[in-house]
Amino acid sequence: MPGWIRRHLVVLAGLCTLAYLVLPNVVVLVFSFNQPNGRFNYTWQRFSLDAWKDPCGVPDLCGALGLSLQLAAWATLGATVLGTLIAFALVRYRFRARGAVNALIFLPMSMPEVVMAASLLTLFLNMGAELGFRTVLVAHVMFCLSFVVVAVKARVMSMDPRLEEAARDLYAGPVQTFLRVTLPIAAPGIAAGALLAFALSFDDFVITNFNAGSTVTFPMYVWGSAQRGTPVQINVVGTAMFAVAVLAVVAARVLTARRKRTRSRR
Repeated sequence: MPGWIRRHLVVLAGLCTLAYLVLPNVVVLVFSFNQPNGRFNYTWQRFSLDAWKDPCGVPDLCGALGLSLQLAAWATLGATVLGTLIAFALVRYRFRARGAVNALIFLPMSMPEVVMAASLLTLFLNMGAELGFRTVLVAHVMFCLSFVVVAVKARVMSMDPRLEEAARDLYAGPVQTFLRVTLPIAAPGIAAGALLAFALSFDDFVITNFNAGSTVTFPMYVWGSAQRGTPVQINVVGTAMFAVAVLAVVAARVLTARRKRTRSRR
């Protein structure tokens, strides 16, 4: 047995790490079927499907969820477009202060969120901006931008420029070359950056709490509910979003495997 453990130590460590990461989601899943006696859903009482039948039964929960999804979608769009353009500019072009821009890109990733949140709040107050959805959106775009740039930049740096040169040699115009060659090759990096931006925007609490004003997102709603009693519907929403994320990853893996099989047959 010790010899078998040594041979499979890496696999066992990976499985233990995966179980450690998934365990909180399993707890959320289990307690989404609970029917607590009091306000707090912390101890198991009895099995019930009431929360799943009416996930919006708690006031303002679905409104906060919809607002977070809308905010994350717009922040993802803005951060992905700007981040993709910045990544291409940093990789393909030489300009003054290019090194400084490269260094500044990593600053939001290494800076504590509370510092960025306080700085943005000071900026908005000095500008006289009303705190709300727009200020949170601007803050989220700025926060997610660096992650998109890093993801897209890594993909663009690995691209073979000879493919674009071959397209131009075959009389493809700049737009056609970009749409037919450059964009499909860079698409995995852009998609990775967009998914990361969406997750970061939807999950953010610190920056949102500083700059939201009277706007209440889903993380802020969960934090507020924890002070007076966590409804079971929060577990339902968390379980549903985890299931959607898992299904998206599985679907991506299946599509990738099918494409590889199709290419190998050709």
